[in-house]
Amino acid sequence: MKQVFVAQHPTEAHLVRGLLESNGIAAEVHGESLFSARGEAPVTSDTLPTVWVSDDDQVPRAQEVLLAYGAADGPATSHGAAWTCATCGERVESQFTECWRCGAHQPQSEE
Repeated sequence: MKQVFVAQHPTEAHLVRGLLESNGIAAEVHGESLFSARGEAPVTSDTLPTVWVSDDDQVPRAQEVLLAYGAADGPATSHGAAWTCATCGERVESQFTECWRCGAHQPQSEE
């Protein structure tokens, strides 16, 4: 059994598990009970819900499915890259447009 995805919340973990299972890959969600401890326990990849593939031989196929979904490297891939606040240096998850620590706005990328 191998971990293939770290979700931001149980709903996302079950969505990914369902996606894998609809592609014939047996998967399980682990750690969703720890989600209710948010605020009391630090939010890390160890306390977030995770998706595990039951058969190690199916991991490469699971990674292909997740890549097509846009989640191969975890939740940040599906939302864009995390960014570092230019004001205070805090690392901020990609879905946020303001720094949680100092309130500075996310810099606009130059394209």
